[in-house]
Amino acid sequence: MDLRNLAEELEDIEALDIVAAPIAEAVDQLLPEGPTRDALRGTWLGHPLHPVLTDLPIGFWTTAFVFDLLPFRGSGKAARTMIGLGTLSALPTAVSGWADWSALPDRQKRPGVVHAAANAVAIGLYAMSYVARRRGRTARGVALSMLGAGAATLGGYLGGELVYRLGAGVNTGNAAMETADMWSPVVEGGQAVDQPVMPPP
Repeated sequence: MDLRNLAEELEDIEALDIVAAPIAEAVDQLLPEGPTRDALRGTWLGHPLHPVLTDLPIGFWTTAFVFDLLPFRGSGKAARTMIGLGTLSALPTAVSGWADWSALPDRQKRPGVVHAAANAVAIGLYAMSYVARRRGRTARGVALSMLGAGAATLGGYLGGELVYRLGAGVNTGNAAMETADMWSPVVEGGQAVDQPVMPPP
């Protein structure tokens, strides 16, 4: 499987529907259309909420990663705190992601469910890392958080592929209004046509 086209290849795996279909039904039952679902999908922001929330767990977990790699006095406790905050912030992030995912076309649900699974594994690993650190098993906690970082990286990669390669959740019907001064006439094949005016650098 080519990692560069991973999301596209996952789109073609119909077997993923066995997992995606019942999850989509459960999400629709738990989050019916209404104010709560609209809030989770970012209607009040004018764009999806999920990508905004992902910055929180990514930021907290990345900070913990740095503290583990570059230890200093008190870095162990600081890393544990960052992992705890990252794990807590990942929960509403995941819920907002499910709200967006359930509205995707069936083909895009397939890579989406793998994206969610990778992130769920990451959350679980980080949660176990936090518990291990609390119990004084620092080496085990660091190992678990490193595994969590790997799972989160895969999940983040697939999330980027979903949006930027497959256009998942992208609203193409809300483009800025075009005005006449944005276009200039050119001659193409003997016919006058309009083309966009390039903005000044």
